Amino acid sequence: MATDAPTRFDSLAGRLLVAMPGIGDPRFEHAVILVCAHQRDHAMGLRLDRPAPGVDLAGVLSKLNVEGAENAPIQTVLAGGPVDKERGFVLHTSDWSVADASLMIGDDLAITATKEALAAMTDPDIAPQRAILVLGYAGWGEGQLEEELTENVWLTAEPSLDVLFDQDHGSKWRRALAGLGVDAAMLSAHAGRA
Repeated sequence: MATDAPTRFDSLAGRLLVAMPGIGDPRFEHAVILVCAHQRDHAMGLRLDRPAPGVDLAGVLSKLNVEGAENAPIQTVLAGGPVDKERGFVLHTSDWSVADASLMIGDDLAITATKEALAAMTDPDIAPQRAILVLGYAGWGEGQLEEELTENVWLTAEPSLDVLFDQDHGSKWRRALAGLGVDAAMLSAHAGRA
């Protein structure tokens, strides 16, 4: 007698999604996305390889009247995805967090979407070891990400702090693939062949 057994669910929170060539959506070509939340009914991630055009950290902090904006590190702000593009998230190491405001992503990372997190980025006495401001996010509805994974739209990888936080955005996709032992040139050369 056949029964509908529940299917196993493995959360990808804390993992990287690395776009396959020919993803079919120009918003995600060569994307490197950190999955921040993944449950059965939704997933949310931050794209970490695309600078937001004409936006830097000092400018955002000044516009928001964040105390210490003049001390902001010289840093690009990232375009985290097509959803809610004006909403900001500080992705940071977990050595700094705010109770009831920081979402922990594994043991080493967190995201915080408060003005307090922005101010912390400017204060060397309390700043997280590494942090970056991301505007917008990528979101998936129930089963959508799982379907994309079965269609080989994404590879999954363990994140490294350098891929997550450094300012060499143009090479993040290649480096994320290299971390999986995949040569981006070879992958691109064979994409789309039967």
